[in-house]
Amino acid sequence: MSIDPARLGPMANAIRALSMDAVQAANSGHPGMPMGMADVATVLYSRFLKFDPARPDWSDRDRFVLSAGHGSMLIYSLLHLTGYAQPTMDDIRNFRQLTSPCAGHPENFLLPGVECTTGPLGQGLAMAVGMAMAERHLNATYGDALVDHRTWVIAGDGCLMEGINHEAIGLAGHLGLGRLVVLWDDNRITIDGDTDLSTSEDIPARYRAAGWHTEDCDGHDPADITRAIEAAVADGRPSLVACRTVIGKGAPNKQGSHNVHGSPLGAEEIAATREALGWTAAPFEIPADVLADWRALGAKGAAASAAWDARAAADAQGAELARRMSGDLPAGDGGVAEYIAKLSADKLKVATRKSSEMALEVLTASIPDLVGGSADLTGSNNTKTKSTTPVGKDSYGGRYVYYGIREFGMAAAMNGMALHGGIVPYGGTFLVFSDYCRNAIRLSALQHARVVYVMTHDSIGLGEDGPTHQPVEHVMSLRMIPNVLVFRPADAVETAEAWALAIRETSRPSVLALSRQNLPAVRADGAFKTAKGGYRLKAADAARKVVLVATGSEVELALDVAKALEAEGIGSDVVSMPCAELFVEQDAGYRADVLPVDALKVSIEAGVTLGWERFVGSDGLTIGIDSFGASAPAEVLFKHFGFTVEAIVPKIKAKLGI
Repeated sequence: MSIDPARLGPMANAIRALSMDAVQAANSGHPGMPMGMADVATVLYSRFLKFDPARPDWSDRDRFVLSAGHGSMLIYSLLHLTGYAQPTMDDIRNFRQLTSPCAGHPENFLLPGVECTTGPLGQGLAMAVGMAMAERHLNATYGDALVDHRTWVIAGDGCLMEGINHEAIGLAGHLGLGRLVVLWDDNRITIDGDTDLSTSEDIPARYRAAGWHTEDCDGHDPADITRAIEAAVADGRPSLVACRTVIGKGAPNKQGSHNVHGSPLGAEEIAATREALGWTAAPFEIPADVLADWRALGAKGAAASAAWDARAAADAQGAELARRMSGDLPAGDGGVAEYIAKLSADKLKVATRKSSEMALEVLTASIPDLVGGSADLTGSNNTKTKSTTPVGKDSYGGRYVYYGIREFGMAAAMNGMALHGGIVPYGGTFLVFSDYCRNAIRLSALQHARVVYVMTHDSIGLGEDGPTHQPVEHVMSLRMIPNVLVFRPADAVETAEAWALAIRETSRPSVLALSRQNLPAVRADGAFKTAKGGYRLKAADAARKVVLVATGSEVELALDVAKALEAEGIGSDVVSMPCAELFVEQDAGYRADVLPVDALKVSIEAGVTLGWERFVGSDGLTIGIDSFGASAPAEVLFKHFGFTVEAIVPKIKAKLGI
């Protein structure tokens, strides 16, 4: 069906009215962007977007990302008007209130129809790149009949200024993601004022240089908007459509000014806007004919999704695609148990980054959902396997992405892939560069996205590259982010267990902090103890006086320290704690047994000591590094910073008063 062009104006004004009224009721929010982009959004939804409000999880729907998440009333208005179950009008009335799913910025875990959480500018567009990558990969695997949709983005000036935009558009252009269309709200306004205060770049030229197609249009002329989007759809490259708009369009005294960006219009200006728009409906009321036009758009999606159901039911690959989109992994354990049993017997001495590669060889061979990559450190991160061939514009069916030196862009793209569904993404870089990824890792956690971050070179153990590359605060700082599992395994067995746990976590991301240097086997069983987060690796021989708690490369050291203490009659447990978050989730009885109150608890980790008090107590002992590292061979550095039996045993004895 098609909407009479004369009806598009009132439909867009419904967005304007809901946006200004909701922001006014909350006395907080951003009315300018949704009012300015109302015409563009109306054309997009009425003529191009493939969606079914009754099935917000339909796998072949178009993905719509509001990268300019501060203008959240735009998407809340669109969801309500087109007939999604939520938000209700009461939800919109309570915009930005605790009881409403209409949060200040769109949250994917609060509202079906919100594809990803946006607000940190630039990340929505970068996640959309990941969604477009996922669509092309799944299309190459399952064909046009089952996977054939587009990814649409509304982005503002801020999204295009952020550094991540450079990374994201470079990747999208390189991969030729022609199903990606970015609608730029070119209103030339930021919070501080006109954009000419802070930028003079030719943005379309920058996009063209990155391999994009560009168009421009009058963002308030439906015919011109339609023309520009049609040209974008017809081009085989990703497209940027510069939509020249007026921020706060319709507010006669405030439109076009930065003052309408992030503040309520005020009762007087709202009244003037209603008069200027000819909008006579009361706040939070939509005229029946306007609502009917919007709901008709929503209803037409039912036919498209029903036709897709019929194709999926008749296709031999339909069930497998459904499995992947549901987030379920293939039946069985992917060969992990058999692999761990072999590791336990072989007792290999290898770096945990190599252990990770070995585990991935097993997992990627049996789990097609796994799509890996690295930010130009493939040979160092050990993230590529025999089963993961490169992804390229002529090989979307590959399973390994060469992200280039784009750590932030990689992390955000992986979020987009995970949220799209059908893919379990993992990507590698050095742990010290997790700082470049950090805001995307935080969004992984906030959005409950199953993403695995492979972070190698995890301590001073990387050696001569020195303090710029030696993580000190990073492991503990990542543990501070809610809803993230941080694994620092001690050997090949713990690494394999960490991988098995990470890929089965459907609602939170994982970080694997892995060593550059070789580590000996400390486990000789396949009991899957990493699932407990922390466990007793060695029980005291003499009467227990000390519990040594260590992670990663320091577990070997803890065992040596325990041996020296036992030689002096000081009974010492050794606890390996590969994942503090999982340990905290165990019941109190288990935790008390592993970390008893009647023993001196000592943490040993080649990182900052801050945070270990949680486990060793205020009367415990923390062995770590509370300074930056230095440039020298690893063994020299460990001795210099006190990670030796000779340095640690006297500290423990002194604490015991011996």
